[in-house]
Amino acid sequence: MATEKKPTTIKKYANRRLYDTGTSTYVTLEDLAAMVKRGEDFVVCDAKTGEDITRPVLTQIIFEQESKDGQSLLPIAFLRQLIRFYGDSMQMLVPSYLEFSIDRLTRDQQKFRDQVSQALEGAPFGEPTRQAFQSLEEQARKNMAVFRHALTMFNPFGLPAEPPAASAEPAAASETPPRSDLDEMKRQLDELNKRIDQLSGKSG
Repeated sequence: MATEKKPTTIKKYANRRLYDTGTSTYVTLEDLAAMVKRGEDFVVCDAKTGEDITRPVLTQIIFEQESKDGQSLLPIAFLRQLIRFYGDSMQMLVPSYLEFSIDRLTRDQQKFRDQVSQALEGAPFGEPTRQAFQSLEEQARKNMAVFRHALTMFNPFGLPAEPPAASAEPAAASETPPRSDLDEMKRQLDELNKRIDQLSGKSG
């Protein structure tokens, strides 16, 4: 029976150099980014203490990619909202939702590629562009609905699958889940539509 391949160990030294123990060579953040894109798994540890520092190194890779012209993926509004979640009561749910959403996007990426390609064909901006983003917006809504439904099956916080109907007596604040994240998502989508309108005006 074949054994599962273990992640490659990358050692980070005090001089910030990264050493790939699999190939016995020094590598860069660009090399690690390429490994991620190829689907190669690795862990990064401090060469002196042995501490697992994979998360900060991956975050540094994202920072490097975001710094490149035309490479940014993370909208400013998203980054600000992400910062707001640190220390918030919703913080423990954010990683699961983000992982859930990106997993669905990864599995359905070819379908999205086809939809966006068809929508953008012959018109880089304008109504086709809006249709493409509306398709992604609709998928985001579906992701949220599926995620909320999954939480009802195994969720210690009692998050309802659908927003509770209004009642004569207001529910206690502790029983009502925070809605700020949903409101912020709606605001970000509204901003995205405005940006599309602006781009359409520039290209017209």
